[in-house]
Amino acid sequence: MATITFLGAAQEVTGSCHLLESQATGRIILDCGMHQGGDPIKRLRKDNFNFDPESLDAVILSHAHLDHSGLLPKLVHRGFSGSIYCTAATADLLEIMLNDAAGLYERDLARQNLKSRRRGKRKQLDPEYTQADVEQVFELCEVSPYGKSVALGSDAQVTFHDAGHILGSAIVELELKDEGRNKRLVFSGDLGNKDSTLMNEPTQLEQADFVLMESTYGNRNHRDSEETIIQLTDILSDTWDRGGNVLIPSFAVGRAQEILFHLGQLHYRGLLDHWKVYLDSPMAVQVTRVYDFWLQLLNKDDVKELTDVQKKSLAGFLPSLHISETPQDSMAINEISRGAIIIAGSGMCTGGRIKHHLKHRIWIEKNTLLFIGFQANGTLGRNLVDGATKIRMFGEEFAVKLRVETLGGFSAHAGQDELVEWIGRFKSNPKVALVHGETMAMQALAKKIEIEHRIMCQLPARNEQIVF
Repeated sequence: MATITFLGAAQEVTGSCHLLESQATGRIILDCGMHQGGDPIKRLRKDNFNFDPESLDAVILSHAHLDHSGLLPKLVHRGFSGSIYCTAATADLLEIMLNDAAGLYERDLARQNLKSRRRGKRKQLDPEYTQADVEQVFELCEVSPYGKSVALGSDAQVTFHDAGHILGSAIVELELKDEGRNKRLVFSGDLGNKDSTLMNEPTQLEQADFVLMESTYGNRNHRDSEETIIQLTDILSDTWDRGGNVLIPSFAVGRAQEILFHLGQLHYRGLLDHWKVYLDSPMAVQVTRVYDFWLQLLNKDDVKELTDVQKKSLAGFLPSLHISETPQDSMAINEISRGAIIIAGSGMCTGGRIKHHLKHRIWIEKNTLLFIGFQANGTLGRNLVDGATKIRMFGEEFAVKLRVETLGGFSAHAGQDELVEWIGRFKSNPKVALVHGETMAMQALAKKIEIEHRIMCQLPARNEQIVF
């Protein structure tokens, strides 16, 4: 009997983790993601496993975003020693993301323990994982290209297909023999937006007995890409006329590269003449170099646009781009009073250099804060999108005076209609469970799928188990 237990991203967007148990596969988890938002030290301590990591046979990783991969070091720390299956591009990005996350975590933990000692407390917090655990994660990765089946023992195999979400992102297709029957499980991972720059459209599969499908934007569609670019140019024009700067919180993987490409296009159309662009994210700089290395995996038309201007890198595609490598480079941006487009992490304003730029500019009306990605519940970014007039950062209270805008068309996730279309092309009438979505989005998507395809979707709660 094969079962799936939903341990994360069940009626929520972050913390993707699903436990598959069968005679053919043993015990496997699909993704091992951390929850985002709140205090990072408390969050990592709270993210515990409802299984024995030593008993796991393997991890299958859909892509490198931390809400899908961020607990891998903790999993290793708790005794996991099996294989981590992923694409080669995902493995390259994983090295950057987990090293960055580990560095931030170690500094936060050291700071917290120092505060405790200053208060006379003897008890110190032990790390949930170490740098050695991070290195072990990389050692355990077994990479596979899109479309090639990899054996998981004698009676199961896994195949990755392009999900079109970020570089290396995969739809996971698992074939296994269970109780004498051949069964096929498809896990969508995060499905990409068809209009996303640089990415290919998600691969369409047609056969499955059971599908786990993401539902991040299950209750809405994205703005048309052309309308989004018009909105972007209008925001830039208005901010320039007001004498301000534009702050763009951005995920280092995927979103930063997409916005660089769009700004490059605006440059060659003569619509970026007055602006200077600052990429103030060391991690985004590293990731951009990985994207350059894997250009052959990206959308051929967009890559051709790069090479047509004799540029073989995303950074080189934008002549007005300034790379901020050091903290000193980042602080120097604060002296610019007008005409700076500042792209900085993190994408949900939960940490990183964007918070320092907000500290200097959030209370000035002429500036604009431009969101280009999903903002999860409990994050500073979500509070700002929802209209907060005051926020707290660095132990201080700040008035929110700048203009807050969202470019919905830049999402790396499929919108409602795309999700409905993708699931509707399965010819095998599979059972469907919706994951990776807030409850209202999941309910709206389930209703539309039922109406259009007569498929009844399950909406599993956290720790719920389903037999298939």
